[in-house]
Amino acid sequence: MKKLKGYQKQYLKGLVHGLKPYVFIGQKGITGSLLKSVDEALDKHELIKVRFIDFKEKDMKKEIMAEIEKLAVCELVGAVGHVAIFYRQQKDPGKRAVIVPDEKKGSGLQGVKGSSAKLKTLKK
Repeated sequence: MKKLKGYQKQYLKGLVHGLKPYVFIGQKGITGSLLKSVDEALDKHELIKVRFIDFKEKDMKKEIMAEIEKLAVCELVGAVGHVAIFYRQQKDPGKRAVIVPDEKKGSGLQGVKGSSAKLKTLKK
């Protein structure tokens, strides 16, 4: 699996924003059933949120996220507070629900007040 680039991670974060967590990590941490749940959720949805319930320390959460990333063969897209986002592309192209952009779209001028790119699109 190729490492995701920054703009790809931003795109995936935007997709996952409205979703609820699929997997919850309690005080037992990483267990066989937790890894099975993460694996099944990634197979079905490709992009999932994981919520930490009992871990308040950042270092402990980072260790668990790295372990999940390694054992579930997925990539950590990002983490905010008690929620981590993981992505693993579906092996079967026919079952893929998430299409990650291969290249960055736009010049970065869209949405910038007074930019000529924005003005040209409005005039058309």
